[in-house]
Amino acid sequence: MRLDLEQIKRVLAQTNVVPVTGRVVKASGVIVEAALPKVTLGTQCEICVDGGPPLMSEVVGVSGANALLLPFGDLRGVSEGCAVIPRASAAEVPVGEAMLGRVLDPLLRPVDGMGPLLLTKRARLDAMPPQAMSRRRISRPLVTGVRAIDACLTLGEGQRMAIMAGPGVGKSVLLGMLARSAEADVVVVGLIGERGREVREFVERDLGAGLARSVVVVATGDEPPLLRVRAALAATAVAEHFRAQGKRVLLLVDSLSRVAMAQREVGLAAGEPPTSKGYPPSVFAALPRLVERAGNDEGQGSITALYTVLAEGDDLADPVADAVRAALDGHLVLSRAMAEQGHFPAIDVLQSVSRVMTDVAAPTHLQPARLARELLAAHRQASDLIDVGAYVTGANPRVDRAIKVLPAVRKFLKQSPDDARAPLANTVQSLRDALEMKETDRA
Repeated sequence: MRLDLEQIKRVLAQTNVVPVTGRVVKASGVIVEAALPKVTLGTQCEICVDGGPPLMSEVVGVSGANALLLPFGDLRGVSEGCAVIPRASAAEVPVGEAMLGRVLDPLLRPVDGMGPLLLTKRARLDAMPPQAMSRRRISRPLVTGVRAIDACLTLGEGQRMAIMAGPGVGKSVLLGMLARSAEADVVVVGLIGERGREVREFVERDLGAGLARSVVVVATGDEPPLLRVRAALAATAVAEHFRAQGKRVLLLVDSLSRVAMAQREVGLAAGEPPTSKGYPPSVFAALPRLVERAGNDEGQGSITALYTVLAEGDDLADPVADAVRAALDGHLVLSRAMAEQGHFPAIDVLQSVSRVMTDVAAPTHLQPARLARELLAAHRQASDLIDVGAYVTGANPRVDRAIKVLPAVRKFLKQSPDDARAPLANTVQSLRDALEMKETDRA
């Protein structure tokens, strides 16, 4: 029986195979070169390894009729002549409601031992961001349950923020507080390049009961760079799926720095020249494409995204940190000095900024927030004199007031991870009380 053209297309679609195969001609380091004409960048391929399961890989470069493949696993067993089979729908990932409460790998396969997932829908792994003029403006505040953020650095629904932090200053605890307490329908967490030990700790200790409404996508630091990059893309695709259903999504990616490092490995392996601090140009092109996918679109759903950025040596002038701050709608800075003093969450209000706060906060909210900044700044400027006892009361009324209210303000900004979320109006009133504001005060 002969098959017509439409039947052949249906068969190929069902088998998920592009009608072309190739052969490995070279394997060196982490790159496999295969004779694979007319294959496109980003195509996933299976490398048929003798005596073992197929090795998944992705096309990261093209040189004439040869393709440069970066495998998702170990190259052991790959030899010259191994068949290479492209896959047709590699740019899509399975999604669905069944993902809630689950921990998944970068290919969105369960790793929590709770059985397989039945997912009937698919989403683009590399979807285009919403067009600029089709995005709804950010007009509603998102209550996070973290007083320092809600009162002084209010987030808007659909905003994208960076969390700038060095190691060991409470970043994971803050993410857990946000995941448990934020006013969101769905929380998508991308753990990129984490230590294997920390994954279960985060899920069980920091995320806790918040797992029921969450999807956790994990790529540990020992996994190939391509899988670490893919984990960030997959987490974003999952968030986009729930946004399309009209849900308010909170996307937490920890960390964007490790995504950049993984993309650096991919780019250098593909032959890109290093530029700033060893990062190839593809890194600084990929980061804006990734973060622009979050935010509001023309529908009723939204993605409010927070991306952690690791400040090496507490240096906020790192090239990746600079690129991220330029691409996002604000940043939270976690201070090591505050963490060493036992102040958690260690959010440095003066170094942090929310670029949409004035659009989502009422004037009665902006007044105490601005006054808190003024008093914290006045105290910091005079801290040297205050610490050595050289400041004379009455020399500066603003400093006098800062000294008076600072203990109450610091107590307000400190928060235990187990504190319950308070309504935004209550949080603002608590800040006014800490500042001892009267109705006649103007910030």
